Amino acid sequence: MSDPKCARVLIEAAERDLSALHGMIDEEVFADEVIGFHAQQAVEKLLKAWLALQGEEYPITHNLAQLLDALQAHEMEAVGYRDLIALNPYAVRLRYVGQEPETPGVDRAAVVGRIESLMERVQWQLNRSLQ
Repeated sequence: MSDPKCARVLIEAAERDLSALHGMIDEEVFADEVIGFHAQQAVEKLLKAWLALQGEEYPITHNLAQLLDALQAHEMEAVGYRDLIALNPYAVRLRYVGQEPETPGVDRAAVVGRIESLMERVQWQLNRSLQ
C-alpha cells in the first residue's frame, strides 16, 4: 500500500538538501565533497519516497544503485535516473577522505538540475497518490 505520509516526510527532507545545494554553487566556498554529499542525500531521500509511494518498503542503504534497482521493478521510468548513481561515493567515503584525484568533480548546475527533475517526478507521484 502506498505510504504518502512517509513519502512527504522524505520529500520535505530532500527539499532541505536541495535548498542547501542552491546555496553551494560557489566552488570557491564549498568543496565537491560537501555538495556531493548533499546531492547524494537528496537523491537517496527522493528514491526512498518514490518507493514508499509504490507501496514498497525501502532498504536501509545509501546505495543509489540498490534503490534504483528496487524502484525499477515497479517503475520503469526510474531507469532515466541511473546517472545519479555517480553520486554514490559522496554518501560516505568521500565525505571523510576528501576528493580523490581520480574522482571527477561535481558539475553543480547539472546535478542540481537532475535532482530538480527527480523532485518534480516524485512530487507528481505523490500528488497522484493523493487523488
